[in-house]
Amino acid sequence: MEYNFKEIEKKWQQRWVENKTYHVVEDETKKKYYVLNMFPYPSGAGLHVGHPLGYIASDIYARYKRLQGFNVLNPMGYDAYGLPAEQYAIQTGQHPAITTVNNINRYREQLDKIGFSFDWDREVRTCDPKYYHWTQWAFQKMFNSYYDNKVNKAQPIDLLIRHFEKEGTNDVNIACTEEISFTADEWNAKTEKEKQQILMNYRIAYLGDTMVNWCPELGTVLANDEVIDGVSERGGYPVVQKKMRQWCLRVSAYAQRLLDGLDTIDWTDSLKETQRNWIGRSEGTEVRFKIKDSDKEFTIFTTRADTMFGVTFMVLAPESELVPEVTIPIQKSEVAGYLDRTKKRTERERISDRKVTGVFSGSYAINPFTGDAVPIWISDYVLAGYGTGAIMAVPAHDSRDYAFAKHFNLPIIPLVEGCDVSEESFDAKEGIVCNSPKPGIKPYCDLVLNGLTIKEAIAATKEYVESHQLGRIKVNYRLRDAIFSRQRYWGEPFPVYYKNDMPYMIDESKLPLELPEVDKYEPTETGEPPLGQASKWAWDIKKGEVVEKALIDNINVFPLELYTMPGFAGSSAYYLRYMDPHNNKELVSEKADYYWQNVDLYVGGTEHATGHLIYSRYWNKFLHDYNISVKEEPFQKLVNQGMIQGRSNFVYRIKDSNTFVSFGLKDKYDVTPIHVDVNIVSNDILDIEAFKNWRPEYHDAEFILENGKYVCGWAVEKMSKSMFNVVNPDMIIEKYGADTLRMYEMFLGPVEQSKPWDTNGIDGVYRFLKKLWNLFWSREDQFLPVDSKPTKEELKSVHKLIKKVTNDIEAFSYNTSISAFMICVNELSQLKCYSKTVLSDLVVLLAPFAPHISEELWESLGHTTSVCDAQWPKYNEAYLKEDTVKYTISFNGKARFTMDFPVEADRETIEKAVLSEEQSKKWIDNKTPKKIIVVPKKIVNIVL
Repeated sequence: MEYNFKEIEKKWQQRWVENKTYHVVEDETKKKYYVLNMFPYPSGAGLHVGHPLGYIASDIYARYKRLQGFNVLNPMGYDAYGLPAEQYAIQTGQHPAITTVNNINRYREQLDKIGFSFDWDREVRTCDPKYYHWTQWAFQKMFNSYYDNKVNKAQPIDLLIRHFEKEGTNDVNIACTEEISFTADEWNAKTEKEKQQILMNYRIAYLGDTMVNWCPELGTVLANDEVIDGVSERGGYPVVQKKMRQWCLRVSAYAQRLLDGLDTIDWTDSLKETQRNWIGRSEGTEVRFKIKDSDKEFTIFTTRADTMFGVTFMVLAPESELVPEVTIPIQKSEVAGYLDRTKKRTERERISDRKVTGVFSGSYAINPFTGDAVPIWISDYVLAGYGTGAIMAVPAHDSRDYAFAKHFNLPIIPLVEGCDVSEESFDAKEGIVCNSPKPGIKPYCDLVLNGLTIKEAIAATKEYVESHQLGRIKVNYRLRDAIFSRQRYWGEPFPVYYKNDMPYMIDESKLPLELPEVDKYEPTETGEPPLGQASKWAWDIKKGEVVEKALIDNINVFPLELYTMPGFAGSSAYYLRYMDPHNNKELVSEKADYYWQNVDLYVGGTEHATGHLIYSRYWNKFLHDYNISVKEEPFQKLVNQGMIQGRSNFVYRIKDSNTFVSFGLKDKYDVTPIHVDVNIVSNDILDIEAFKNWRPEYHDAEFILENGKYVCGWAVEKMSKSMFNVVNPDMIIEKYGADTLRMYEMFLGPVEQSKPWDTNGIDGVYRFLKKLWNLFWSREDQFLPVDSKPTKEELKSVHKLIKKVTNDIEAFSYNTSISAFMICVNELSQLKCYSKTVLSDLVVLLAPFAPHISEELWESLGHTTSVCDAQWPKYNEAYLKEDTVKYTISFNGKARFTMDFPVEADRETIEKAVLSEEQSKKWIDNKTPKKIIVVPKKIVNIVL
């Protein structure tokens, strides 16, 4: 019987659906295991072979854990909001929901063909009102919360209001935008609007003025990772920095907990380090500098308080509110020009670009330690969101300050004995302090650091700053609050209406607030976001419903928020919703949350290290503060799959002709390499007829061949439609089957590494599956397995495989597992093994990798239940012990032949057998051996 993968895969995919094989419920009698993939955004192009890599890897692990007896949750859904569907709507007028549903249906069709063990009954879509109900609910809870640093958790805002009513800001330690103070009497005397404005300073979800990446062409704010080289990733439109009123989440309040949590989870060291750097904790000192000839002052933050005597200039971020205050009239034009140029660069570009730029404000600040007037400059290497947006520049001991000072010819004062700053700054934090203050100069303050170590000088300066009220000791974080609004249509609407220009939440019982219908998906003519196009988009507080905007009276009917939530909103708690997706009363029930706890294995790309993986950890910690999520960390173990790159093919056209020359002959001609569709190339051989039909201009093409074939060139590049190297998994499945695709993707290399797709090697995996099939079925349709007792060799072969595959799956070394499968099947074929015992173990081991063929063979062995419900075999070390050992027999150090000996053979037995061996006599040649060296279990060397 031939291996008919098409019939087998269709049969079992249908059977899995009918029998609800992958449906899972909480089961207190079983240990749980939660496997999760970062869910996909369903694009119009569908899946290419690179997309399923992580899904296959996690699916293998999920099936493996189920076979070990775990109750496995392995859900899938769709991150369904996104700019592409909205841009398509703007171009065509088709509602983004229609585009998204069509794309989801295409994805689902492709995913089903690959044979995943997803529990589709738990599917979520972020654009479904039943889903974003809980995104809106979480936002409202954040709005109605503040972060109390004393108890180190979120608390209801009502507690803070009651404290203000009784004590004002006395004895509060709260995460806030700016530090303000007032008495209880002052609070109680304020109007409702004034109170709401003050509370906005403390809310975890708040409205704030912040610098954003604004794309006028798209009419929306973009995240840093959506901007490349000053243009939008989507469409390549110009992006500028702009200060806008935005919804924000006070992620910075959780900075230390985000850092501490990294020590409790099983992530790679490199990804943890990426997050640590992004959070950017630094302990330092805030110091106030007065502006010369002014009663104003500003604060800087420094981790090197010991360098105060070496400050030779100050630098403000271009966005700093101080810039217009310190810019003198004669410098206004030059400063304005510089600010305009800076707007076109994202913060990420400014951090990575080392090019020195800046402009002098014309003003000076007074160094509180030397009394010197130092110039105040403006430069884009200082960021407004980190520290105070102003720095003291110590060029002798900071590389960026040094480059700036050299470029603009500013003083450089070394502060460490013996350091040479003639060519570069001295950044080391070791040495003895000098020039603090400079010798021979009348001291401005009574602090002397000369002769101290740097560590001692930092401590002394901190103490001096606090005791002399020049500033304070502070811990700073680079982590910013998250911008949480976008000016686009296709996103979660905010459950917010505006009364007296202040935001209020619609009643929780009225959620979800659904996205309205609009005629156009572009901003309005007056510049409002697309929701401004909706005629029915106002909130009636008495009726508790959406009504026509024409009814707005600001008494009972108020305008609704026109912004929508950003892309990461829906992905920040989806792992919790999968636990209880049909619960319409709460995000997740206490019972479901306590059973599933958190994600045991999360699989996705490293590109989310500073986006989704920060925001979802923050979101979960917030919910943990309210006992909604039992675990503080959402993802216990994280595996980052690599990328499958494209393997592009090229044809070579002779210039000024329509003649194409084969790869091996191209150097004889002046040619232009042209990308060709890899789907009309096999083993780098071009299908000439298919090429002629590929494009009209190639219909009459002529070819110069090698040995009757056209050989294409190749290169490894990103898989992209523009390079015609996208391989559709449907085509692979049609030709080889889903099990071959699954195994081949894993066979390409380690899961975590990027590797090129090369269809040339897929035949080997397909042949392996056919060889496996032939252990069960003869060509005459005879079923071969029998109830015979396994031989010692058969048991050794399969138990060697059990041990190898078990260890490899735990280590995600799937590529070496597949090699081991191939070796085992070869051995069993040579042994003519038909033992049901051995072959049953083999099928169960293969089931996570190739589920369709495994189900078919499992059934053929007489089982009536799914192979998914079998028991993972355990290896017996006794079967792996070697009975004999192969020794290399050498004469004067040169290997001549080998001999097998029992493992327990002693030295004397080995020597005697070697000397009496017929082959030995030839090499000894009647000489008397001087020495016989026996290296146990390896070598016998006869020295003549």
